Amino acid sequence: MKVAIYGAGSLGTVLGAYLSRAGENVDLINRNKAHTEALKKNGAHITGTVDFTVPVRALFPEEMSERYDIIFLMTKQADNKELAAGLSRFLAADGVICTFQNGLPEPPIAEVIGEDRTFGCTVGWGATLEGPGVSRLTSSPDALEVCLGSLSGRRGAAFDETVRLLSIMGHVEIEDNFMGARWSKLLINSAFSGAGTAFGCTFGEVAGDRKTRRVVQRVIKECIDVARAAGIKIEPVQGKDIARLMDYNGGFKKMISFAIIPLAIKKHKDIKPSMLQDLEKGKRCEIDAINGVVSAYGRKYGVPTPANDAVIACVRDIQDGKAKPSKENLSVYFA
Repeated sequence: MKVAIYGAGSLGTVLGAYLSRAGENVDLINRNKAHTEALKKNGAHITGTVDFTVPVRALFPEEMSERYDIIFLMTKQADNKELAAGLSRFLAADGVICTFQNGLPEPPIAEVIGEDRTFGCTVGWGATLEGPGVSRLTSSPDALEVCLGSLSGRRGAAFDETVRLLSIMGHVEIEDNFMGARWSKLLINSAFSGAGTAFGCTFGEVAGDRKTRRVVQRVIKECIDVARAAGIKIEPVQGKDIARLMDYNGGFKKMISFAIIPLAIKKHKDIKPSMLQDLEKGKRCEIDAINGVVSAYGRKYGVPTPANDAVIACVRDIQDGKAKPSKENLSVYFA
């Protein structure tokens, strides 16, 4: 199998390093000149909860020439339909695209290459790009889980091969209720990445502070309520039924939900939100593809989403230079 990781940034560099170390035929493709040149020259250096360096084959997008059996898509969401059309030129006749993007990225890809060739993967671990060629794994090595699903629900040789490749790094949960798995990831990203970006915090920091944790709790509750209204069953994450643990109607269950939030994210406490990393580099972030999806579904199904709306407003203002990531945003946007 010939494999490409398109958009090999923080997460893609880690995955590519694991696959390369295992002897797989994989190309790491990225537009970032300094990062890609460092990968070419020095290999991929993975630090954090592990520490190893491995030679990798790195390319700029314009250097792509081969056809791939599997393309792992790890770019930020922009125009997925246009991106899929461009990548389709580099797919084998029966090649597939497996997206690792946030939000609900699969439908536009399927419009171009078909549902049977569109897979989706939700990632249960985090990484931060430390510098050119260096990515820091911020999750515990025993928590490197992903959930994989096929948009059509059908499986075949390409799906089995995708499972095999991802299993090199960690546990692969095959998800029949793929939209439910997507919403599990969307819930986590909306709560911890969205709020963490607004307040300039890691996942652990935003969960550890009682004031910011209340925002996290409200975002989680809205995600659960919106999914329920849309008829979506949120799937467990790493064996934990998030919806059951975090949902509440009365005061006692609300108190329990509040207390377990730091415990639920303990293994991933050092993750720095990718949206926050983007803003710190002067890039636009994916707030509309994360909390924006929750708010859009809320409007569609008549469920108020004031906490998610406040996160969106805050992050957009940070993006436009009108605010900074800080806990001071609590009194401005979340009063």
